[in-house]
Amino acid sequence: MSGRARLALCAYAATLLAAGALIPLVDGVGWLVQAAVQLGVQSGVGALARRVPLARTLTIGVQTLVTLLLLTLVFVRDHALFGVLPGPEALMRLGELLVAGGEDVGTYAIPAPMTDGIKLMVVGGVVLIGLAVDALAVTFRSAAPAGLPLLALYSVAAGLSDGGASWLWFLLAASGYLLLLLAEGRDRLSQWGRVFGGAARNSGGLADGLAGVGGGSSPVRTGRRIGVLALGIALVAPLALPALDSGLLGGKGPGNGRGSGGGTISAVNPLVSLQNNLNQPDNREVMTYRSNIENPQSLYLRILALDEFNGSEWRSSTRRLTDVPDRLPQPTGLGRDVSVTEVRTNISASRSYQQTYLPLPYPASEVRVGGRWRYEPEGRTLVGDDGQTTRGAQYEVGSLVVEPTAAQLAAAGPPPEELVREYTQVPGSLPGVVAETAEQVTEGASNAYEQAVKLQDWFASDGGFTYDTTVTSGTGSSAIARFLRDREGFCIHFSFSMAAMARTLGIPARVAVGFTPGTMKADGAISVGLRDAHAWPELYFEGVGWTRFEPTPSRGSTPSWTRPEVPTDSASDVAQPSADTSAEPSAEPSAEDSCPPQLRQEGGCGPSQEPGAALPTDRGTPAGTVLLVVLAAVLVLVLPLSPLLWRTRARNRRLGSGGRTPADAAARTLAAWREISDEAWDHGIAPDESLTPRKAAARIVRLGRLDTTAAEAVHRIAGSVEQVLYAPEPRPSAGLAEDALTVRAGLRASAGRGARLRATLLPRSSVRVVWAVAERRTALAERWAGRPGAGRWTARLRRLTRQHG
Repeated sequence: MSGRARLALCAYAATLLAAGALIPLVDGVGWLVQAAVQLGVQSGVGALARRVPLARTLTIGVQTLVTLLLLTLVFVRDHALFGVLPGPEALMRLGELLVAGGEDVGTYAIPAPMTDGIKLMVVGGVVLIGLAVDALAVTFRSAAPAGLPLLALYSVAAGLSDGGASWLWFLLAASGYLLLLLAEGRDRLSQWGRVFGGAARNSGGLADGLAGVGGGSSPVRTGRRIGVLALGIALVAPLALPALDSGLLGGKGPGNGRGSGGGTISAVNPLVSLQNNLNQPDNREVMTYRSNIENPQSLYLRILALDEFNGSEWRSSTRRLTDVPDRLPQPTGLGRDVSVTEVRTNISASRSYQQTYLPLPYPASEVRVGGRWRYEPEGRTLVGDDGQTTRGAQYEVGSLVVEPTAAQLAAAGPPPEELVREYTQVPGSLPGVVAETAEQVTEGASNAYEQAVKLQDWFASDGGFTYDTTVTSGTGSSAIARFLRDREGFCIHFSFSMAAMARTLGIPARVAVGFTPGTMKADGAISVGLRDAHAWPELYFEGVGWTRFEPTPSRGSTPSWTRPEVPTDSASDVAQPSADTSAEPSAEPSAEDSCPPQLRQEGGCGPSQEPGAALPTDRGTPAGTVLLVVLAAVLVLVLPLSPLLWRTRARNRRLGSGGRTPADAAARTLAAWREISDEAWDHGIAPDESLTPRKAAARIVRLGRLDTTAAEAVHRIAGSVEQVLYAPEPRPSAGLAEDALTVRAGLRASAGRGARLRATLLPRSSVRVVWAVAERRTALAERWAGRPGAGRWTARLRRLTRQHG
């Protein structure tokens, strides 16, 4: 196998190994097979183009064209000309798929379903990275920079997986890159001659060890050792530095300690995922549970609490983690006179649901779960340790159903000063309208409980707010002010605004993120889907503790302790499921929700035409016309560049490495001489065939105003030509290609900008193409004239020409 073929194979393998990092991001691996096939075709076309040989830029251009044809054939065949040519309609469709893929990436949770848009992004991205790797490592023979696109491919996968990329994928990608470097090193060494491995290792003593070792040349062995050392450092360094939040392998950073009381939980912000879940076209099930609670619609599954408001966002504070106790401590602030019932809930999480925090009913009193979990006491949450997630988890939770009365909440005493100080902080950037609105809404309330109920009712019914999940999910001070002005948003806006307003009134408040109770199934289990994702405020009342409120209209269930006037056995029981959590979800999109992009692509939003509307009769531009336009555009682009492409190809062919026989050495010498003669011609020094090589070299130096270095290079090549032409036994010369490039640099340095531009775009020596065509035409004519009966056919053709003339 030749050196370039080996490099091409290694580039192909390295790209596929790096592409493996994308496997955890999407469902299925069929896309990887398609990418492997297209990469193979692309690599094979490159190998054929380099064997012709074509110019480097032309080789890459041919590979790009073939890649575009393959993507067209696979993804937009119905819109292509003759099923494969990418006409305007096919290119437009590819663009639409890319846009849809971007929307799908922002919509679906990992692992995402393999929609057409995501598939095009994944396969097309891998193929384009493969093209870049092949161009750098094989076409330009520079494998070291080829690591950048490979690193970009792995980094994208690691970034989208939110740091969850497995160390195995990094190891595979790094191994492919090292393999590529070793192949290039072997190819470079082989250009100097045969590579000897050295003598076999003896079992002798120190002298034998110093004498040499077998198994490969010293540079290759050194390259292996450097590669292995660098790879080991990349793997070990992030693990050995506790100050790093995450390493190259997606480590979790702080919070992964196992010792008692060790580790912390870093601040997180799950709000983008929450909005994405609410806008899913399919309410994919994330977990199911069974519980012995009397009213399942009051069983919210809480993930974590966001208790820090810094003006730009709400987030959870950084807190210490401990081992999960057998029995969780008594909830903060809960008194003995409040009605409490303990219930049991068995939860099964879907394998498609991966969350670092374990969803639990609040407040949990006991958790039985397998795996590596840690406990955060302040928020009463369980956090995965060392990469532990909820994927496929099955666990049992004991929790308390706290049912305070309105009188108990109204009679609550003052909270502890430390708790008030932490949970009533508001940033200085919070607009004054927030506190002013809170005062206006709660006017006439005699205690914190009445203030909280007035705030809840104002958001849920009295304030004229509209529930809309398409509103930008900002959570900072300006977003709250905008929400209070526009009065449009979803649970994030309602919960954060109420919590901020409660804090301005001196009521400790935070925001919980999790799921509403879900939908009852026929077998008695309750299903929780992506659209059940929710956020709600929790306010603190001494003697009761952290208490849930529900300001978001049409979501979840309103707590019974906020409706003391409504009998619990009436037909309008507020604990009944709301319209959007009914057991029979509507198949039609609601009037207030816009159609999701995925349903719009699949035609799930209903007909786009009004009843009785006529279909368009224009079928578009004929395929033949489009093909002619595309061909004309290609000609317009390619023809002006054809002299540059030919000149580049000729230079690469002449200065490329050839064989090692004396005949090959002579051919290389004459090719180098022809190259500097044409380069001088391109810069205005026409060739003079009557001069000897020595005088021609002196003429090029004089007219080209070459510096000393370039002049010496011209004379060295001229001396080598004289050796080839006149010496009985020519001495082989080395470095001819480098000398030719030195002469070219000298000619360009002494020429003006206009001369350099013309020498590049319109080289004079490209007229040799016309001469070559003329010579071939003459040879064909002579060959035709020598065929039997050629004269008779020629005379007949002349008679026909006269008749039609």
